[in-house]
Amino acid sequence: MRTTLLIGAAAAALIPTLAHASNDPVTAPTSAPAPADTPTDGQTDTGKDIIVTGVIARGEKDVLSGTSVLSDKELTRDLKPTIGETLAKLPGVSASSFGPNASKPILRGFQGDRVRVLSDGIGAVDVSNTSADHAVVIDPLLADRVEVLRGPAALLYGSSAVGGVVNVIDSRIPRTVPDKGYRLNGIATYGSASNERSGGLAGDVALTKNVVFHVDGSYLQTDDLKIGGYVLSPIARAQANAAALAAPNDPIDFAATARLKGTLPNSAAKTWTAGAGLALITDGGSLGVAYSHYDSLYGIPIRYALNPGDEQEAPRLDLVQNRLDLRAEVNATGFLKSIRLRAAAAQYRHFELEEDNSIGTAFYNKGIEARLELLQSTRGGWSGASGVQFFNRDFNVVGDEAFLPRNNTEQVGLFTLQQFEFGRFKAEAGARYEQTNLTARTLTDDLRFFRGSRSFSSVSASAGASYGLSDDWRIGLNVSRTERAPSDEELFANGPHAGTQAYELGNPNFKLEKSWGFEATLHGHGPGYSIDASAYYNTFSNYIYDAQAPQATCEAAAAPSGRTVDLPCFVYTQANARYYGFEVDASLKLATIGAFAINADGVADYVHANIVNVGPVPRIPPLRLLGGIEAQSDRLSGRIEVEHVFDQNRIAAFETPTSGYTMVNASINIAPWSSNKTSLTLSANNIFDVDARRASSVLKDFAPLAGRDIRVTLKVAL
Repeated sequence: MRTTLLIGAAAAALIPTLAHASNDPVTAPTSAPAPADTPTDGQTDTGKDIIVTGVIARGEKDVLSGTSVLSDKELTRDLKPTIGETLAKLPGVSASSFGPNASKPILRGFQGDRVRVLSDGIGAVDVSNTSADHAVVIDPLLADRVEVLRGPAALLYGSSAVGGVVNVIDSRIPRTVPDKGYRLNGIATYGSASNERSGGLAGDVALTKNVVFHVDGSYLQTDDLKIGGYVLSPIARAQANAAALAAPNDPIDFAATARLKGTLPNSAAKTWTAGAGLALITDGGSLGVAYSHYDSLYGIPIRYALNPGDEQEAPRLDLVQNRLDLRAEVNATGFLKSIRLRAAAAQYRHFELEEDNSIGTAFYNKGIEARLELLQSTRGGWSGASGVQFFNRDFNVVGDEAFLPRNNTEQVGLFTLQQFEFGRFKAEAGARYEQTNLTARTLTDDLRFFRGSRSFSSVSASAGASYGLSDDWRIGLNVSRTERAPSDEELFANGPHAGTQAYELGNPNFKLEKSWGFEATLHGHGPGYSIDASAYYNTFSNYIYDAQAPQATCEAAAAPSGRTVDLPCFVYTQANARYYGFEVDASLKLATIGAFAINADGVADYVHANIVNVGPVPRIPPLRLLGGIEAQSDRLSGRIEVEHVFDQNRIAAFETPTSGYTMVNASINIAPWSSNKTSLTLSANNIFDVDARRASSVLKDFAPLAGRDIRVTLKVAL
């Protein structure tokens, strides 16, 4: 409540400035331009090579880390129901692939709490970081642009963003006044693999010269996913067949389970969203608010029983979120260029449903996040941004399978990022101080849960420099030191979690997780070619990971409550760890044939992660190569690509090896009218219907990726 009042007061303080600007007959605009360093919601193309995430807009070759942008026809072509699958082809990006409905981005092998997924610069205010089966409450159908940022600038959004930041940018709060008085963007998709029917619509109307009203909505419905082979992996099938011979009278028909193929049971989904926004836009700045509703019912692929006596469930999640957003900006003069306020508050709940539709476990989350940013004017090659960020979350799990106590997380961060440019030499330095308080305050008499608070003070910093070898080529090096506070589940977990089929046990005595990061970059952009390459090395102390432990460990933790442990025991543990890897993204113009430019492009990425004196970090994606050839013109383009993912045999003790696969995809994009961005895209993914599984997925032995998927997407912009 304190924070809500503070945000309201700050917004109120901005209104007189904006009102003064809008009453000025000379300066009041009929169509206010978007700030130069913010995206324009698809209203004016900012260019794929401009990175706007990180507060200060920069060209892609000027960012001292690996970055990626997905927008325009590339976003349309790769659009999937989840943000994880939408981004999975970008360099350094994989996906958790917990079925087709709960796939989250994995950056450089990092996932969960080490990756921040943002909606226009603010967190999703959901519980997606607590488990692989919890979906991110961000709808890709309404995205105008998605940016992936790694390295020093990620510290602006939290010390937990060791892997990086994914920022999904939409137009729910308008940034510009439509030139024609209105603006309409729509998208509709059909996908054959899951009989997907989806669509999104967003529109803006200028109520006055300075006031814009926005409305949007989306709908998605899918059937069970069609796959390219058996549901179970070869190892799991062999285990199921062995169980069928050992226990022919078991209630579970293991032989029938081993024969399942062609369709992934319990993977259907239905999701709809609705939102509205209102913005005051003037030469002096802007002030906007928005409301959105997210409603989803989706299934989680079944983790089938493979041994006599095992249980298996077909869980479904019924999810609802209501959210309020605020964005304000005042243009300034002198040392400051502008002052920005961004905030969101949301109420979230999801029910994990039993097969008879009864509620097994309920998750409740109420959160607020706010950022106040001060952007400096560029003076003599020096620019920067500083600010404060606040986050508060009340989280509770209720039910027989509650694995966390009711808890609260409160976090305050102070940050700055400064940039310097001296001819061909550019430097960047950033720092963040963060105070995190986590309190377990369960109201039940369950004695297994920790009661009390933990507080952490962390300091993270980064510094880097780049040098222009020529106008087209630039090399860079950056160093970062980060400190991350443990999350609530890493500290307080003590209970069964049906979604991951594990009894999870945290440790309230954990210390700060600390790391050193080093990254070298190469950017080359010239006539007919482009290359962006990064090589990185991270060393961790007190690295937190989940390790399988003897059942007796979890049984002792559950004993005070009298509960039994009938799932594999996994315990969060701290140790030293090392990550290193690389990613390369390159393109080359091969020829020009008539109106068509023939371009070749390629992506390669690899990560190696090891826990010192233990072995490989679990669920790490293997080496991947992706290459494509594309013929491009103003009205028509065609593309064919091949993606090869290698075997993953560097695995933790409780994992199984993952076989590699090769997928072939093709697409055609038609843009018949030059006067607008209306287009039709026809794509064929996994043309040869291969059986593909991601090593980064907890469910890889039970849930392969989609089989052959023919997709038709119509995008309209008026």
